[in-house]
Amino acid sequence: MAETTRETGGAAPTGHACIQSYLKTLPASPGVYRMLDAQARVLYVGKARNLKARVANYARPTGHSPRIARMIRETASMMFLTTRTETEALLLEQNLIKQLKPRYNVLLRDDKSFPNILVTRDHPYPMIRKHRGAKTQKGAYFGPFASAGAVNRTLNQLQKVFQLRNCSDSMFESRTRPCLLYQIKRCSGPCVGLISEEDYAASVRDAERFLAGRSTKIQEELAAQMAEAAEKMEFERAAALRDRIRALTQVQGAQGINPRGVAEADVIALHMEGGQACVQVFFVRANQNWGNRDFYPRVGSDVSEAEAMEAFLGQFYDNKEPPRLILLSHPIENTDLMQEALSGKLGRKVEIAVPKRGEKAELVEGAVRNARESLGRKMAESATQAKLLAGLAEALDLDAPPRRIEVYDNSHIMGTNAVGAMIVAGPEGFEKSQYRKFNIRGEELTPGDDFGMMKEVLTRRLTRLIQEDPERRSEAWPDLLLIDGGAGQVSAVKEILEALGVPDLPVVGVAKGIDRDAGKEEFHRPGRRPFALRHDDPVLYFVQRLRDEAHRFAIGTHRAKRAKAVSANPLDDVPGVGAARKRALLAHFGSAKAVTRADLADLKAVEGISDALAERIYAHFNEGG
Repeated sequence: MAETTRETGGAAPTGHACIQSYLKTLPASPGVYRMLDAQARVLYVGKARNLKARVANYARPTGHSPRIARMIRETASMMFLTTRTETEALLLEQNLIKQLKPRYNVLLRDDKSFPNILVTRDHPYPMIRKHRGAKTQKGAYFGPFASAGAVNRTLNQLQKVFQLRNCSDSMFESRTRPCLLYQIKRCSGPCVGLISEEDYAASVRDAERFLAGRSTKIQEELAAQMAEAAEKMEFERAAALRDRIRALTQVQGAQGINPRGVAEADVIALHMEGGQACVQVFFVRANQNWGNRDFYPRVGSDVSEAEAMEAFLGQFYDNKEPPRLILLSHPIENTDLMQEALSGKLGRKVEIAVPKRGEKAELVEGAVRNARESLGRKMAESATQAKLLAGLAEALDLDAPPRRIEVYDNSHIMGTNAVGAMIVAGPEGFEKSQYRKFNIRGEELTPGDDFGMMKEVLTRRLTRLIQEDPERRSEAWPDLLLIDGGAGQVSAVKEILEALGVPDLPVVGVAKGIDRDAGKEEFHRPGRRPFALRHDDPVLYFVQRLRDEAHRFAIGTHRAKRAKAVSANPLDDVPGVGAARKRALLAHFGSAKAVTRADLADLKAVEGISDALAERIYAHFNEGG
């Protein structure tokens, strides 16, 4: 893509005069423009088929919505990137919006990846499991599903029906007898040869057929097998087949409405009210409903439904594979352009439609109803949250209700597997995408030194903030730090803040109080006497929820770290030893511990292990690697 960039500086005029000054030199070509304020912060990112014509619209002194008029007044400079086509401009615009998060753009704030179901293809007995992220592993992927819960429910039922393994390859190779899943009829026991490779492969094919939407044929075949087993008086086998049919029916029932005439589509519905918006996305794959997710993009009161919908589509599919059909509740301005951009991403035609009748229209209507109800609940929760934040500001004597509260906690067992945790809350409630975990690195710390752990966590967190935004302009800076502890912890944190040059950050310690009972918490602030709130004060309940959430997140992080340490395999740290070579080593020696004790000649005798790799493995375990 041929691109050019232009930027101005110096004592340029602001507002309409600033924008007007660019018109003489702007090309009449496609591209992306950025509006910046006097501090060079990006206010707005837009695309244009004709840069000169689009910017000329902003140079007009009248005819703008209040939001755009404010943006124009704040504009002190502009940047331009030209592109070969308007489609390239669209893709670049959405990428920059997600990266820069301009104040006046419609912004999709929650953009996590969606989980899939993966049936692996790199093992004689494939496993079925949840997968999130890049599709780098060899296998068949089915999805996306709207949530981990939707995947887990489907996997649970699929295990009952097809009895495919979900254990890791290393666990599979090390089994000498079947695990509990075999006992409860959730696995066919391939690890110990209780099913042939051919029969297991047939179950894998049936599972893939079901996930591809061909479930009716599978049910017919299972019903025929059940009838045959009953005729032969093989009642135990017939009962097992009956249970599999029942489980298959439960999968379909849990999916809700399964459209017959829509094989693959995303159903996207928008509802806007009071300057807020909710977008509901339903995933339909293989004629099955694989769940829905709601999003709350940042919009203004003067943003049109077409603008909000188009911005959502561009940002939503920026890092996701679009389906062949996208059904919308509202039309967008540049349908052809968006179709071309998404078709290029998918490598085949993508259709965008706003259905008016039939089954497709019913799907959209149901999504709109969900969006309307979700936004109503969200607005009610936001009103309650606003009252709680205002009450918290009054109770803690803050200048204004905090927009970002960071709550810190530690978790360890006698100093081992120590972790620090940070959760974030604000006007929208808990901001789980902003949660962070910290592996405690300080080797000089005394085991169980909570003061030292808190010091390390806060120092790392604030040092990074200062490096990334020393002028404290971004929303990443907290308005309030909540610490689990009393006067000692607060004093230690205050010393850290002063040492880092940010002594004005409000910090409050929440101590358990008398008898460590909930409801008797004491609040500690630097240089002030501790105080308590009434036991029935809603603000106290709010602080308890914040503290409990931080504790939950810290405990969960610690348990995950401890479990990983317990299940760690020494072979995981050897460069060049992947899953296949690990299987070969375990099959030859019987255990990872035996591999660590093996001599060089025995390592070289393992099939698939080269002499060079054998020497590397031997050196890793015998010479410190």
